Amino acid sequence: MNLPNKLTLFRVILIPFFVFFLLTSMFGGYSDYIAVAIFVVASITDFLDGKIARKYNLVTNFGKFMDPLADKLLVCSALICLVELSRIPAWVVIVIIAREFIISGFRLIASDNGIVIAASYWGKFKTASQMIMVIVLILNIPNRVFEILGTVLIYLSLVLTVVSLIDYLVKNKDVLKEQK
Repeated sequence: MNLPNKLTLFRVILIPFFVFFLLTSMFGGYSDYIAVAIFVVASITDFLDGKIARKYNLVTNFGKFMDPLADKLLVCSALICLVELSRIPAWVVIVIIAREFIISGFRLIASDNGIVIAASYWGKFKTASQMIMVIVLILNIPNRVFEILGTVLIYLSLVLTVVSLIDYLVKNKDVLKEQK
């Protein structure tokens, strides 16, 4: 178990704590701040595990499988909780999660054909925008500018989600041809 894989597992372990603090009011007004802190730490581990794995040639099959799964679990957990808290429309979350299922299925097909599909810049922009959006929506600062920023980030994340899906499918359409 190398360091990048430990960071990935740590991210997965943080998710229930993140959800607990996000959905509880047990700690007064501090619950959201604790949830944001956990989310930020988990997001940093996402950045670090890949960087360390590539830099020190520590890429493993476990990491290839668990890293994207941990990312999806973290972001999807956050988005579902934010629907529960009425901070993001459910239909937006459905589109975002549907994209993740489509890409995961596509990667599975590619993997069965011995093809590894690298993440694109659109996917990285999508992930960054979603993480920033989640932080802003969790903080939920009652300020008109902050509310507008949250709305802009929701629709920016939505657009980047759709664009990254289209980009992914167009660039890798040959994977589906292999299935005929």
